[in-house]
Amino acid sequence: MIILNALHSMLEATSLIHLTAGNVFLIIIGMVMIYLAIVKKYEPFLLLPIGFACIVANIPGNQLMKPNGLFSIFYLGVSKVIYPPLIFLGVGAMTDFGPMIANPGIMILGAFAHVGIFIALIGAKILHFTLAEAGAIGIIGGADGPMAIYVTQTLAPHLMAQISVAAYSYMALMPLIQPPIMKWLTTHDERNIMMKQVRVVTKREKICFSILITTIIDLLLPPIAPLVTMLMFGNLLKESGVVDRLAKTAGGAFMDVITILLALSIGSTMSANTFLTVKTLEIIVLGLVAFMTGTAGGIWGGKILCRLSHGRINPLIGSAGIASVPIAARVSHSVALQENKYNFLVMHAMGPNLAGVFGTAIAGGILITLIPH
Repeated sequence: MIILNALHSMLEATSLIHLTAGNVFLIIIGMVMIYLAIVKKYEPFLLLPIGFACIVANIPGNQLMKPNGLFSIFYLGVSKVIYPPLIFLGVGAMTDFGPMIANPGIMILGAFAHVGIFIALIGAKILHFTLAEAGAIGIIGGADGPMAIYVTQTLAPHLMAQISVAAYSYMALMPLIQPPIMKWLTTHDERNIMMKQVRVVTKREKICFSILITTIIDLLLPPIAPLVTMLMFGNLLKESGVVDRLAKTAGGAFMDVITILLALSIGSTMSANTFLTVKTLEIIVLGLVAFMTGTAGGIWGGKILCRLSHGRINPLIGSAGIASVPIAARVSHSVALQENKYNFLVMHAMGPNLAGVFGTAIAGGILITLIPH
């Protein structure tokens, strides 16, 4: 009896006795994410830390998850909306807006590809979410993780775990989600269209673009000004040519650090106690619908432009109109390469891809402005 009591006391001191079926299920989900990151190489910068933190979050009694634990401190960067503008700073420092400036006509594809936002919003209302919750869920369709966090923190902070996980998970899985839709909606001949090289955009144009966009957004859409301002500042660092060290730091080591903190923070919200609900399932399904319809909308927009341009625009670049930079552009490029190994679409796809960033920002600003919260 003494031995049994001692063994029981030892068992209670571990986490095993408190492990639930929900914990086990999410630990397996975390392992699947790590598998997809390492073996399938689906955006490992996101899936690897998210999957790892998901495992940690479902080990009962883990010190990292306590109120003053390390992961809880990391999460302050999400709840205080610190990480999203810093992520945008890094993205701006790595991004060349030249393709969008050189061919402004394809910016309309960013609008076509954002139909998923409004379809998900309508779907959320049908499922009896509040209007503020529906707006936060809808922004998943923009495929912009930082913007999803920013809008959700304003409209429905209690849904942050579900929406941030859905947004970043689907962004990472875009190479799996988008190609079947792209191939289904386009013909072989359309996928084979080779687009002409865009004109060279001068440094002066790029510098003026950064300053002009910052001024316009700050004046007209104050709710999302912090994100776009930091995006344009990062780009100004890059294009100015006088602060190369700052630009490389913002787009390199600094961006990597913020990505680690953000991804671990998101994964740490996947605790079985709060995550395994019917509402979570509904949000995940709505997020998938938003991604799929957004991709389809972009492709249909691309097909329209293809007709209007007499076959000079490859419809595949329309799928890049959702805002996940540069993941969506790479997916458009890879699908084109499968049809023709000489068809390099990535720079052309970057135009609508970057337009999608502004499209999501504008949609987010409108939602925050019009929806009571």
